[in-house]
Amino acid sequence: MTQVTYDPWHAALLDLLHLTQQAQDDQVAECVSAALRPLGMETTCYLVDEEQRHLHPLAEHGKQSAARLGVEGTVAGRAFTTVDTQRVGGGLGSRLWVPLVDGTERLGVVEIVLRRDDCDIEALQDWCESYVGLVGHLLAVKMPYGDSLQQVRRTRPMTVAGELLLSTLPPLTFTSDRLVLSALLEPHYDIGGDAFDYALDGETAWFCVLDGMGRGLHAAVMTVTALAAIRAARRDDRGLYAIAQATEDALRDQFEDTAYVTGLLCELHTGTGRLRYISAGHPAPLLLRRGRAVRELTGGRRLPLGLDDSTIEVAEEMLEPGDRLLLYTDGVIEAGDRWGEMFGVERLVDLTEQAAQAKLPAPETLRGLAHRVASFRDGPPRDDAMLMLVEWSAEAARRVLP
Repeated sequence: MTQVTYDPWHAALLDLLHLTQQAQDDQVAECVSAALRPLGMETTCYLVDEEQRHLHPLAEHGKQSAARLGVEGTVAGRAFTTVDTQRVGGGLGSRLWVPLVDGTERLGVVEIVLRRDDCDIEALQDWCESYVGLVGHLLAVKMPYGDSLQQVRRTRPMTVAGELLLSTLPPLTFTSDRLVLSALLEPHYDIGGDAFDYALDGETAWFCVLDGMGRGLHAAVMTVTALAAIRAARRDDRGLYAIAQATEDALRDQFEDTAYVTGLLCELHTGTGRLRYISAGHPAPLLLRRGRAVRELTGGRRLPLGLDDSTIEVAEEMLEPGDRLLLYTDGVIEAGDRWGEMFGVERLVDLTEQAAQAKLPAPETLRGLAHRVASFRDGPPRDDAMLMLVEWSAEAARRVLP
């Protein structure tokens, strides 16, 4: 019988898969360290919090816990925001800060410290990035089976409405070879009714943003009902018109006449750039081209879903390669400062143009926008703030890859 042998890195990858097969979510970090320790490396895994302001270490049994790190102003934060490995030093004790992603969904970073003086950190970087890429997938797989990883990412208690809505949402970022879609929701713990969804099958990308009337659990239940209706109709291979009608019917069946959900329902053909959309009482999306906001897309108007409006007009727009679409809810532009001034569309456009000209990837663009809205706002938010950025370009996909 031929004996199969593995080099140390292949052995480390197999060890990681073996160790995590029956591991709990709070044991993954220990498995990561155990599999790399024979190679003379020590690791610490960090997850970003819901606000994307700090990186929090994952605890390991028998190991002193590291301190949390800021996303702003740290080497670890630079690795997270740029999705680019940061190298510090060049010999014994040198370290790599490697972006921790699930595909292109940013989860945090992993610190890798060399404990041997015969290692070339530059030569090892590719292997470390591949290893951490596997770690990102494993963490995402384990997360639904326990609460520890979710607890690490939370800085305060979650309301029932927040728990309900967040449990139904897809990952914040998705990338294909021709499309990048990223979303961000603020605040994270007391959600009124804002939500988003997307799906990409073949050459068709579906995406939407929703805003349920009011705040709290009632608004969350309305929005989740709308989300479920959209998904059921979409998975039944129904078109945009029928999806809107199915959502309208579901809301009217379950709630009184005064209940409604505003929404922007979109369908993009990724081969041609043809965008079709319906705007149900929702703020018009912004179209950005070559780094500038060129116009609002004001077609496809009807009353909010649930208000028995038989008008369903599907608008069309042809995108050019590199175009960006910014979708948002009214909680963004209606955020008010202490003097009563609103954040407004003009300020949103200006900041989005700055990010586009700086060629920031979509997730980092939205993180910056959400933080600017939060810092502008005086006191607790009166409404949710939902942002989604969709970019139709192959270059955009490369910018969010580690």
